[in-house]
Amino acid sequence: MTHILDRPAWNALHTAHADLAEGGALAKRYPASIVPFAAPRDDAPDSLAALEALASPGEVMALVEAGPITVPAGLDIIVDSTLVQMITEHAYPRIDDPRIEPLTPDDAEEMLALALLTKPGPFTLGAQRLGTFWGIRIDGRLAAMAGQRMRQPGFAELSGLCTHPDFQKRGLGTLLFRFVAGEISARDEHVYLHAYASNTPAIALYEHLGFRLRSRMNVKIVQPRV
Repeated sequence: MTHILDRPAWNALHTAHADLAEGGALAKRYPASIVPFAAPRDDAPDSLAALEALASPGEVMALVEAGPITVPAGLDIIVDSTLVQMITEHAYPRIDDPRIEPLTPDDAEEMLALALLTKPGPFTLGAQRLGTFWGIRIDGRLAAMAGQRMRQPGFAELSGLCTHPDFQKRGLGTLLFRFVAGEISARDEHVYLHAYASNTPAIALYEHLGFRLRSRMNVKIVQPRV
């Protein structure tokens, strides 16, 4: 039996993020201005053709599945890697900390700059359309942030967690991690996240924070063949 998180993008675009979905019944993607995730309905030729048609020249799409990923013939693979998908069953308490503030579209440029510097994963100026992000400012600078990305019924992905190098080793990342997890738990949703399988320090931290491996995930970044 498959789990709803085995195909996180497809199931998110059919449910909690259906209002963001581009495509049709055979393949869907998030707008490129928000996040590159996409997925076909299945591996049937017409579904793969529909997925291929969603990619414009120069754009990339990210395919993430627990099972094998079939890439349409007209798309080139530029990244082929493995993630771990981690989840926690217990609820996190909500945290009340005056340093933490919700971020708004006015913060988008600074958020993108922080993400480009620290590389927490795909991030764009439109990332806030996926869910609320929160941050901590020190001396007027965005020192750390975290938020939510894909959502499915009963589940929400914690994502975008990063701390500026000037403010690391102060516990800001762990604080924001627990804060966002508490906000997700308050909606009676399970928190999950993704990390590259090679990122053993991050995986160890997440295990320390109460997460366990749910599944290894395949990820392929693709783009139209020129």
